Amino acid sequence: MNKITVKIEGMMCGMCEAHICDTIRREFGEAKKVKASRKNGEATFLFDGEIDEQKLKKAISDTGYTFVSAETEPYKKRGLFG
Repeated sequence: MNKITVKIEGMMCGMCEAHICDTIRREFGEAKKVKASRKNGEATFLFDGEIDEQKLKKAISDTGYTFVSAETEPYKKRGLFG
């Protein structure tokens, strides 16, 4: 499982965050724990395997926001106390 962090410009409100989350869920049906933050200018989600960055970039751009970058890192599930 990988954690994908997508830097996005143009999110201004909670509805913008919802649009980004909906887009990611629609384009990548296997995505889990999808979250977006206008304050941080990013969205994060968990995905099993490699992400198609071009598909992600197109999906974000088609929604009206600016895709800046995407970063993938291995996800480690944390226990209750650590």
